[in-house]
Amino acid sequence: MYQHRDIKGSTLDLPVNKVVCVGRNYVGHIKEMNNPVIQEPLLFLKPNTALCPLNKPLDIPKKWGRVDHELEIAVLIGSTLSNASPGQVKNAVVGFAVALDLTLRDMQQECKEKGWPWAKAKGFDNSCPISHFIPAAQCPDWDKIRFSLSVNGELRQKGKSAQMMTPIAQLISYASRFFTLQKGDVVLTGTPQGVASLQEGDRLELTLEDYRVNTVVI
Repeated sequence: MYQHRDIKGSTLDLPVNKVVCVGRNYVGHIKEMNNPVIQEPLLFLKPNTALCPLNKPLDIPKKWGRVDHELEIAVLIGSTLSNASPGQVKNAVVGFAVALDLTLRDMQQECKEKGWPWAKAKGFDNSCPISHFIPAAQCPDWDKIRFSLSVNGELRQKGKSAQMMTPIAQLISYASRFFTLQKGDVVLTGTPQGVASLQEGDRLELTLEDYRVNTVVI
């Protein structure tokens, strides 16, 4: 069972709840996917069963076609937020992590073409591998967070929070208009360009500031 942990490995006293995600929050990714720019954040949800530890092997599904990695900054909510201001968000966030929004791309495309919801392409079990959390106090400037993903020693994705179309505090404030964010919820903040597929045997290194985590695809 997934448990929220800090970078020292200590279990955090938080329940494991939903994951609120945002799409199209980096211009580079919008362009590489040939998607139009939208004026408001594109929100979707993953269930808590999507969460799994990133420092363990990733057992990706092999029967549903292409599995893409989408590198994201993850934000851990420590107290309830509803219709919250950015200032209230600042006081409620307790940690940051690096995560992957794993996506069944063939299935998502089929759902889009048929006009169906694409929850199963984004919210399947273990579709949100996530690292241990860095305490929020260690990331005082939310507009200068750096993160990256290398696969088999080759840099695939690299970004910084300053590139977001909707910054972190405003994004979480916006999400709290529609979903009450509760203690233990995780918010994913969008992916930069460089999205690609994963293959069995791939070795991944992910960074968030100076924190590094490694895993392998099985």
